Amino acid sequence: MESVGMKQTPLFERHVALGARIVPFAGYDMPVQYTSVMAEARAVRESVGMFDVSHMARLTFSGPATIEFLESITTNDVSKLTDGNGQYSLLTNDHGGVIDDIIVYRVNDAQFKMVVNASNHEKDVTWIKSHLIPGVELTDTTDESAMIAVQGPKASIVLPGLADLPFFGTRDLMIAEVQCFCARSGYTGEDGFELVCAAEQAEKLWEGLLRFGVTPCGLASRDTLRVEAGLPLYGHELNDESTPVESGVAWAVSKTKTFIGSSVIAERRVTSTPQRVMGIQLPTKRLLLPEMEVFLDGSKVGQVLSGVISPVLDCGIGTVMIDRTVKEGAAVTVEIRGKQEPATIVNKRFYRRS
Repeated sequence: MESVGMKQTPLFERHVALGARIVPFAGYDMPVQYTSVMAEARAVRESVGMFDVSHMARLTFSGPATIEFLESITTNDVSKLTDGNGQYSLLTNDHGGVIDDIIVYRVNDAQFKMVVNASNHEKDVTWIKSHLIPGVELTDTTDESAMIAVQGPKASIVLPGLADLPFFGTRDLMIAEVQCFCARSGYTGEDGFELVCAAEQAEKLWEGLLRFGVTPCGLASRDTLRVEAGLPLYGHELNDESTPVESGVAWAVSKTKTFIGSSVIAERRVTSTPQRVMGIQLPTKRLLLPEMEVFLDGSKVGQVLSGVISPVLDCGIGTVMIDRTVKEGAAVTVEIRGKQEPATIVNKRFYRRS
């Protein structure tokens, strides 16, 4: 089941043993689903599921100039973090475009951890190294570790030792007799935790979580869950040309500090942008695909960025980059296989957990 030239995570053999369908993704052989996308998505929404996210890159920064350096290359306020806490942030280029969206965790004032997207691993590391300053050491720990995301309303019941963690809080904890770096975060819109352990301990942790009753889930359901929750994905809602303002993630950008691309983003805040990311909903279970064109009164006003069939709403939903003049509630059409199908522009957050 291995693909030529693809890497495997430390959990690859477990996915195969569980009968997962394996597909190439971001340079890795990854499980796209085990049973069905709908069943796995519902497991996360109603109980608890887990995802092998070991393909995502894990970096460590250390040294006396670490805070100064991270302040200069990330958009959020790293200096506001306290020990054992993290934040969603972005790497941006000189033109304000999004290189990647990331999570930064503070261990102490001289050590930070960063998680970046698998598809951008090499690009991000090369870019970061090109801006390194004296007093900062970068270590790539991706290959020597594994990461499992445990997500769902029962996640804190399965992992009671983490129940009191704040969102983006971190803790070192033994889980299923495996030492883990744990963070209360995820990519599904549900409560949950991301667990990082040594690569050689990954199978033991996975089997322990299975014994706890956690449902294994694949990449397809993860994508469905993140679109329902209005969470962006690099290469879809985020890219190197669009700034955080039109991409809808300007809330993760500091208004007070200077970083790479900050002047361009500040200007966009003031002058606004001709387009922005919104949600789109179909009345039927048709699948929206990226680059499908969106029309209002016969004129093209945008295009689809992401599309899934929503288990929560039982219809096709997605995100669109659309003219800012098009308001929420607008009746539009989408060209699907040469036909204009009716749709509605909505808030991009289709689902909010109670």
